[in-house]
Amino acid sequence: MGYIKAGLFISVDGVIEAPETWHFPYFDDAMGAAVGGLMDNDATLLGRRTYDGFAEFWPKADPNDPMTAQMNGAKKYVVSTTLTEATWENTTVISGDVAAELRELKKGTRLGVTGSASLVRWLVENALIDELHLLVHPIVVGHGQKLFGADGPTVKLSLLSSTTFGTGVVHAVYAPAE
Repeated sequence: MGYIKAGLFISVDGVIEAPETWHFPYFDDAMGAAVGGLMDNDATLLGRRTYDGFAEFWPKADPNDPMTAQMNGAKKYVVSTTLTEATWENTTVISGDVAAELRELKKGTRLGVTGSASLVRWLVENALIDELHLLVHPIVVGHGQKLFGADGPTVKLSLLSSTTFGTGVVHAVYAPAE
């Protein structure tokens, strides 16, 4: 049985934008292990903007870095209604009836979403996500894109687990409420 699992770095005020500017002081071995666990999937599911950034960076990245081989060699799916061809190796475009295609794909594929906040929001709002991992950082960023806006639907979630790391980051895992 497959699934769709997403993990995001998020501030206490809900900001997910530009975590590279505020998240690193809170990164430790425990968070590294949690992030590593989130990457243990059959394939990666990406939104179009994240795909574009990754497809630009990873094929040109340091070939001696083990992460380069992992990212380039992994099976990837990009959700896009405008992309017609994927140029990054091992990537398939999902378009058309995205919800139906994802339901079919997750029957037998363990999918992990990396970044892709707009996609994660859409997956939650359309009851397609199986686990939402939020790594809540003890910081108020005060500006930037938030995971959920003021005009979205109400979506009930159930807390599956929570762990607090020594840095104060809370790893909260949610699933759709029954």
